Amino acid sequence: MSNSALRLTYYNIADGVCAFSTTRHGGTSEGNHASLNINPYCGDKPEHVAANRTLLAAELGISTDRLILPHQTHGTETRIIGEEFCALPERIRQMLLEGVDALLTNVEGVCIGVSTADCIPVLLYDEEHRATAAIHAGWRGTQARIVSKAIADMSVAYKTDAKKLKAVIGPGISQKNFEVGDEVYAAFEAAGFDMTTLAKQEIKRNADATDPSKLFEKKWHIDLTLANRQLLEFAGVAPENINESNICTYDNVDNYFSARRLGTESGRIYTGIIL
Repeated sequence: MSNSALRLTYYNIADGVCAFSTTRHGGTSEGNHASLNINPYCGDKPEHVAANRTLLAAELGISTDRLILPHQTHGTETRIIGEEFCALPERIRQMLLEGVDALLTNVEGVCIGVSTADCIPVLLYDEEHRATAAIHAGWRGTQARIVSKAIADMSVAYKTDAKKLKAVIGPGISQKNFEVGDEVYAAFEAAGFDMTTLAKQEIKRNADATDPSKLFEKKWHIDLTLANRQLLEFAGVAPENINESNICTYDNVDNYFSARRLGTESGRIYTGIIL
């Protein structure tokens, strides 16, 4: 790896494996996309996205066509990236990556990754079978157990044993900053999550209230990082094999993109893994 201005956050997941998250530094984008954004779906200028992809690929020592990024839709669709995928025309590749929120591969030198800006990125590595996964787990994906689905898909595709997996939970919004409505709490509860461990209520002042009885209101806060850790452990991943970044995007907006701080028309963190 080169020593560039990109200032990537690297994770020690295993020898011979590169796992990382981008920061906001070292790219060409401007404004709320500044400066290292490689996501073409968030309103950035195409020329900046292309330039940033070139910078990141150079930092990683790969060609840009080996830097894989899906168009996520907060679902649970996974896609296996085989050697044949890299030989496909760009138009076909984009079609195959549409509506995908998790990527799996066992191809050497291919970087799979997901985009986030408060949602939780999860990386998986199967050392026994040399296979990886990159997962986008927003609240909808987490509630729908996309991490569990990705592990199940790795088991089918690569004969992965969850007990031998290594995992990284990357930068995302912390519980104290992830305020949600009652409907989000209800969705997690209905899905069978242990809300006594994941959620807490905080009293918030409602400055816009005209009714004195509504000046203070209770709001739920959910711990998405813990929810995904619980899913990993329930699937069989050993607790000691789960590496949490402990980076809150909302609190560290100068270094990491946060949609709640910058708006949805802003850049995205790319969290990826390469064999």
